[in-house]
Amino acid sequence: MTTYSFPDIKGKYGEFGGRFVPELLMPAVLELEKAYEDALKDEKFTEELQTYLTEYIGRETPLYHAKKLTEHAGGAQIYLKREDLNHTGAHKINNTIGQALLTLRMGKKKVVAETGAGQHGVATATVCSLLGLECIVFMGEEDIKRQKLNVFRMELLGAEVVSVSQGSGTLKDAVNEALRYWVNNVNDTHYIIGSVVGPHPFPKIVRDFQSVIGKETKEQSMKKIGSLPDAVVACVGGGSNAMGMFYPFIDDKEVNLFGVEAAGAGLDTNQHAATLTGGSPGMLHGTFTYLLQNDFGQIEEAFSISAGLDYPGIGPEHSHLHHTKRVTYSSITDEEALEAFRLLSKTEGIIPALESAHAVSYATKLAKEMNPEQSIVICLSGRGDKDVEQVKKRLEGEQ
Repeated sequence: MTTYSFPDIKGKYGEFGGRFVPELLMPAVLELEKAYEDALKDEKFTEELQTYLTEYIGRETPLYHAKKLTEHAGGAQIYLKREDLNHTGAHKINNTIGQALLTLRMGKKKVVAETGAGQHGVATATVCSLLGLECIVFMGEEDIKRQKLNVFRMELLGAEVVSVSQGSGTLKDAVNEALRYWVNNVNDTHYIIGSVVGPHPFPKIVRDFQSVIGKETKEQSMKKIGSLPDAVVACVGGGSNAMGMFYPFIDDKEVNLFGVEAAGAGLDTNQHAATLTGGSPGMLHGTFTYLLQNDFGQIEEAFSISAGLDYPGIGPEHSHLHHTKRVTYSSITDEEALEAFRLLSKTEGIIPALESAHAVSYATKLAKEMNPEQSIVICLSGRGDKDVEQVKKRLEGEQ
């Protein structure tokens, strides 16, 4: 029996969430909410979405038993949910295809998006090319330097990539600029937000589109393992891959859920992105959630080697799950993530995204505390092609 029923009618997850937007944006947010509710009742929408998921994106993705990684870690059996095998190389396209179809349903022809690591930007540019939508992607200038390949991919797909130099030139600043653009172009433009953040109904919509990850994992686990996994691990920035994985398991109390944030240079420094571990509740990008802020409520800069986790906030549903202790949130440093990046590459021939490497690192530690009859599923949220050049420079600098 399903007992979990968040968000409520006001878009709240317990005390978190809500809808705090400028007056000019309220009609667009309400229009989106209605369009989504109507789409859920429309069999044609569901069928069209499912067709794209299977025939274009390549779902379902495999649940892979990482035997050599299991042997290396010792303890529990480690499985990888291979979101890196999706078209465009990450979980992000599960959401962008759904929101792009909603864009057409609302009669809009333009899309604006933000991106950090570039994967959401690439996924947005891809579906816009597919469906004939104009696409503008805002990206921090620092992230543009780190992710040159993804910038080229977006432009190749027909998107206009706009560099954001304000603030730290990272994901938070890209979100700010995307919101500003949307306010000024709200009549013909939809904002495809990339994570379970922002005002209601965005966290719910993104979670629902990404929940295909957890739904597939549950079915595959029963077939492959013979039971639900004992533990599920996913990295958390804004938190879309984790929320998509966790949501179908929330009522399964026997499954332990673990979210892994970016500890950057260390939690004892000011260079990390561990929002739940080192932050406090406040308002950011239209929602009430945990975020990194100073004593005066000013947003502090987040830091991570991984551009996709380099965000000073987190989805409000994660804040709720943290408060209720349904999910255990921990953090992994840059150095630990780099080691896991190399470890998975060498043991399984799979190069993970730096974001996903945080989950791999935590899961290998967790496995050692469990026995060989138990199982862990890692959400391998993306592949590491985009990170290879950055990791190479980092490792060469250490020599």
